[in-house]
Amino acid sequence: MSNVMACIDGSSLSEHVTTASVWAALTLRCHITLLHSLEKPPTRTAEDLSGSIGFGSREHLLNELITLEEKRSKLALEHGKLVLENAEAFAKQAGAEHIQSLQRHGDLIETLTDLKDETRLIVLGRLGSNHPMDAHTVGSNIERVARTLDNPILISVGEFQPPKSFMIAYDGREAADNAIQRIAKSPLLKNLPCHLVMAGENSPERQQKLAKATQILEAEGFEVTSHLESGSIFSVISHYRDQHNIELVAMGAYAHSKVRQFFVGSNTSRMIIESPIPLLILR
Repeated sequence: MSNVMACIDGSSLSEHVTTASVWAALTLRCHITLLHSLEKPPTRTAEDLSGSIGFGSREHLLNELITLEEKRSKLALEHGKLVLENAEAFAKQAGAEHIQSLQRHGDLIETLTDLKDETRLIVLGRLGSNHPMDAHTVGSNIERVARTLDNPILISVGEFQPPKSFMIAYDGREAADNAIQRIAKSPLLKNLPCHLVMAGENSPERQQKLAKATQILEAEGFEVTSHLESGSIFSVISHYRDQHNIELVAMGAYAHSKVRQFFVGSNTSRMIIESPIPLLILR
């Protein structure tokens, strides 16, 4: 069975990532995998260290430095186990029944790539353990996951509450059309009111694309409110989100060659950074 993959690192967002993962797993009727990736720091050998402390330094200093590195690795391993234990207890308390805890050594993206065939949804915090909650940035793993994997990504930005409505940021491009198709066929958002919002010129062509996307969703049983408004993507989406108390935003990502442009220096990057609600990224 495909799993909801909850990527936790012990940061302040890990609890919210777990909560979001429980909601998604219960809605999708699948299992949860709590994943802690223990990324290995650069190894410093005796040869590396000897140059930094100079010729003639005592051998025991090298040994002490190497021992310290080993202790740090062991502490990181134990910390990861505690993070997983706490997350599993929290998930059970939140109602999850089928939970797997998994600790892997190595790069997170490589681990997720290895597990992609058994992953239905990846859940990440907007920021990792190296960032404070109010940092005005996007965690590097979000961009890297989107560039590498085709799995949907749910981004937790703070305390997670099961959404009562959602909005699709629609621009009429191929990626957005793919996102519409995937949302229409998935049970994740099936019973929630859908707001389909398009920003830009109010032309017959754009009205036609919006109408077609609406029909696809309605054919699968969604209750859809469509809206086309002139203006920049970020301002239209943000204003509509706040005005209608939207609780989750779904959007499409570009193809592999475009993903970096999508996240870096774009309205979407700004939306992720400043959004007060979770975001669902679809490829």
